[in-house]
Amino acid sequence: MRLDELRELALRLLSENRAYPPGIHILQREAPSSIEAVIYRPVICLILQGAKEVTIGNKTVCARTGDALLVSHDLPVVSKITEASQDKPYLALILEIDLAAIRGLYEQLGDTLENVPDARSLSRQAADPAWMEPLQRYLRLAGSQLDLTVVGPLTLREIHYRLLLSPIGGMLRNLLKVDSHASRIAKAILHIRSGFRQPLAIETLARMVGMSTSSFHSHFKSVTGTSPLQYQKDLRLIEAQSLLQGGQHSVASASFEVGYESPTHFSRDFARKFGVPPSRALAAA
Repeated sequence: MRLDELRELALRLLSENRAYPPGIHILQREAPSSIEAVIYRPVICLILQGAKEVTIGNKTVCARTGDALLVSHDLPVVSKITEASQDKPYLALILEIDLAAIRGLYEQLGDTLENVPDARSLSRQAADPAWMEPLQRYLRLAGSQLDLTVVGPLTLREIHYRLLLSPIGGMLRNLLKVDSHASRIAKAILHIRSGFRQPLAIETLARMVGMSTSSFHSHFKSVTGTSPLQYQKDLRLIEAQSLLQGGQHSVASASFEVGYESPTHFSRDFARKFGVPPSRALAAA
C-alpha cells in the first residue's frame, strides 16, 4: 500500500535528520494540539497518520489518515490536531504548491481542462495514487544533490500535473488561466495581504481585478469561504496574536500595530476568534 510506504519513508527521513527535497515539510506531533490560527500558503497536505480539523470562514474540514488537504490560495485558517499519541503520532507530509508551475502547464492543458464552478480554495479528498507515486519518488531523492538538481524539477512538474488532473485539483484547474475568477481573487488576496493594516476599499479592489463590487464579493466568498473584510480581519488578528505571544507589545499597542483604531473593538474581535481575551495571550508570553 503506497500510504504505508510513504509513512515509512517520511519516518525514516525524520529519524535520519536528512535535508528534505525543496518544498517538502514533514510534521509530527505526539499529542492533540490546541486551536492554532495560521496563514496557509498553497500546499497539498497528506495525512499519513492521525487526524486534523481545519476551519476557514464557516467551513470545517476534517482530514484523517489517507486524506489529502489541498490549499490553493493564501488562507487564514483555524486548525487543530485531533488524533495523536506517543504510540501513533500525527504525521503529515506537506508539499508547497508552485502556482507558477501550475500556470506553466497551461500551454499543454489549457484547452483540455474546464473550470470547476463549485471548487473551493480548501479541499479534502482521499489521496490519489496518481500523484502519490511521483511524490514518493521525489522523497527518495533526498540525500542526493545531483538527483535533486537533475531529476527533482521533472518529478515536481509531474506531481503538479497529476494534482491538476486529480479529483482534488479543481481549484488548481481554475487557476490555469490568468484571467479566471480564481486567478483574479488570488491577485486580490495578494493585495490585501501586503496592506492588511490599511483600510480596505472594496470598490477599488474590485476595480483593480476587473470585477463589479457585487461580483467581487460573490467570487471572493466562493473561493475563500469568507468575505474580503473578514479575511482582512483574520489576517490582523493572527498577526496580533503573534505580536502578543512575542511579549514585546501590550494589548493596545498590538491592536494599533495591526490596524485597529480601537483596542476595545480589537479585544472583542480577538476573544470571538480565539475564545480567550488578548490579555490571556499576553500572559502566556
